[in-house]
Amino acid sequence: MEHASDERPDNTAMPGNPAATDHAFDDLLANNKKFAESFDQQGFDGIAHAGVLVVTCMDSRIVPLEMLGLTFGDAKILRTPGGRVTTSALAGCIAGVHLLNVNRIMVIPHSRCAMAAADDDVIIERIRNASGADASWVRFGASADQRRTLHRDTEKLRNHPLIGDRAVVGGFYYDVDTGLLERWD
Repeated sequence: MEHASDERPDNTAMPGNPAATDHAFDDLLANNKKFAESFDQQGFDGIAHAGVLVVTCMDSRIVPLEMLGLTFGDAKILRTPGGRVTTSALAGCIAGVHLLNVNRIMVIPHSRCAMAAADDDVIIERIRNASGADASWVRFGASADQRRTLHRDTEKLRNHPLIGDRAVVGGFYYDVDTGLLERWD
């Protein structure tokens, strides 16, 4: 897959400036047009052909399918800050297990994660300092103790009445500098 072009939208494309935001996505739409020219996955059924669902971080250094040797259609991917099993991710796991052929769930946090560098209070303060915005109402699930939070998240899935007896759940840790995955839970 080709990377986005070096041509970027003008930095004046800021929220609240409708004229500037009209073209904020032009580079991405152009990239999509190139992608669609060779798209050959029409009619795909949308189930997880390898039976895998991955909950991992939104970090762009993580390429879930490739790191597992999988390809288009093999897995369902849910991304959250820190790779946490949030309420929304839990709903995705339930749907995956019951409707999308999922029988294995991998929860994968990673090294050098911003959500593991501090707790929610620190993240909220960083947001306030960076932009002046009040994010005190947001729960990020940030925690420096990734092993403990990973264990909690995997246990939440293993013990869930709609998941536990239908899917094997594993906790893993991804090193963004080596590309290696290690079983943690």
